[in-house]
Amino acid sequence: VVSTQSTGAEYGDWFRIYKVPTGKPMNDFAYKGEWKNRDFANNVISETHGFWNALMSGQDTDIKTMNTSVQSSKGLVSVDEASGVLGSLPEKTCSGPPVDPSTQNQCFVSRTVPEKVCC
Repeated sequence: VVSTQSTGAEYGDWFRIYKVPTGKPMNDFAYKGEWKNRDFANNVISETHGFWNALMSGQDTDIKTMNTSVQSSKGLVSVDEASGVLGSLPEKTCSGPPVDPSTQNQCFVSRTVPEKVCC
């Protein structure tokens, strides 16, 4: 019987080593790899939502927040106005940088040595 449930340590292990087969170093985690609780996560979400609300209301920012869907936003414009702005932009002439071939690799990492993943 194979379990379909994974533990946080398994996820942490994967995020730590997934780039290693392509020659990149292991990832480090914030907070010395210590798992944070629900209250910590909810606080981060609440704080980030507060920043987003401030941005959408135009408080203390020079960032353009033109949009067609946030009704309470100072940057709310009609779809026609947004289409006009987008239509006035120069045509994109560059297709972007070439894709690094190493990003196309698929690797399987077999854990042969048990080790503590998160401190």
